[in-house]
Amino acid sequence: MSTASRRRLIRDFKRLSSDPPGGISGAPCADNIMVWNAVIFGPADTPFEDGTFRLVLTFEESYPNKPPTVKFLTKMFHPNVYANGELCLDILQNRWSPTYDVAAILTSIQSLLHDPNPNSPANAEAAQLFRDNMKEYVKRVRTTVEDSWMDGEEGTSG
Repeated sequence: MSTASRRRLIRDFKRLSSDPPGGISGAPCADNIMVWNAVIFGPADTPFEDGTFRLVLTFEESYPNKPPTVKFLTKMFHPNVYANGELCLDILQNRWSPTYDVAAILTSIQSLLHDPNPNSPANAEAAQLFRDNMKEYVKRVRTTVEDSWMDGEEGTSG
């Protein structure tokens, strides 16, 4: 099944592997190139610093004409991330362009961590704290970051 979207995803993967942006990694699942696992490391000098955030990207045959569905698997506390892990990000909705590749998507998500948009909140509580109580916002994010370290350790009892 060599469709245009699969060829494009192979190209995206080669580009991401040969020239990965800092703090980002991603690869298609071994048995399905249409589903990718990605990791974004929290950007330095942000409350997300040192966090390891896992995402899944699901592509359809219409890619790159339509954006993938992107979801955080790691629990997030962020103004633009819904409770179910989905993101409110313009390039994944109305600002999508076929010129974006996987690296560009992940880079945009990484910069969203750094620079939230509280005017388009997916998480009203996070947006409100971001605007009105930065100290509490940072505290809640740091908890998320610490939880992200445990994320890969399911099954271990504390």
